[in-house]
Amino acid sequence: MSQLSVQHLLGIKHLKVTDIDLIFKTANHFKEVINRPIKKVPSLRDITIANLFFENSTRTKLSFELAEKRLSADIINFSASQSSVKKGETLIDTANNILSMKVDIIVMRHPNVGACDFLSKNVHAKIINAGDGTHEHPTQALLDSYSIREKLGTVKDKKIVIIGDILHSRVALSNIYALKLQGAEVKVCGPKTLIPKHIESLGVSIEYSLKKALDWCDVANVLRVQNERMKINYFPSTREYSQLFGINKKILDSLDKKIVIMHPGPINRGVEITSDVADADQSIILNQVENGVAIRMAVIYLLAQQIVQ
Repeated sequence: MSQLSVQHLLGIKHLKVTDIDLIFKTANHFKEVINRPIKKVPSLRDITIANLFFENSTRTKLSFELAEKRLSADIINFSASQSSVKKGETLIDTANNILSMKVDIIVMRHPNVGACDFLSKNVHAKIINAGDGTHEHPTQALLDSYSIREKLGTVKDKKIVIIGDILHSRVALSNIYALKLQGAEVKVCGPKTLIPKHIESLGVSIEYSLKKALDWCDVANVLRVQNERMKINYFPSTREYSQLFGINKKILDSLDKKIVIMHPGPINRGVEITSDVADADQSIILNQVENGVAIRMAVIYLLAQQIVQ
């Protein structure tokens, strides 16, 4: 059986296109499994997985938990707000205490950039990055690409625009890496204050006009404004942001083609996207959620195979 070229899933930038193909092929199998009447497989009965979430999460945490349960793994859930981290315990001490319970895989979300990379060098377990600061969110990018491939047949040569708060988004960076690796054309669109300097060095172009960006693209991946990461005001008001960069039915109807709408969630309805767009037939937002479980099952399964062997 084929294997991943990496020992951990720390970020898309470490993957090869063959890794992405293998993950997608494995996800196809698991998607079929989770649509059966009996949705569990005994693949990881001997594997114990710890979910370490040092930041709030709903969808990602639930998606990982469900993926782990579908694979019959044993699960330990760790919440930093109810842990000894509050008493000053270090990340490595926390991880090693959990590993002493014979844990094989750690799924971690952390507010600090590089925390997963740091952990992978200091503990003996497989590490899956569930989001580190404003850096990467690899499983989200994988499920996004998988959803595009499912809808359009391929990612190669497709025109994808990522719209919104690019500056604070780990989803944007991981998506750029994943889409470029698969041969897509990528633009970013948003207020100048929310576009990082030197982002064009990643091989993407910038468009400040929402209408022009939507006219150009096949797929629009819409991001929310991450107010919780903002120390200053990056634009005058939410109302003005919505008027300039919010996607509504009127602007979609003005296009001469039907584009695919995506959103990693959570959605701020009425800000970056209106309800009639989020719920439209050209939206694949709920497909992304469903595909998230299959993709995370695939990643966990493939890394666990390296432990078993």
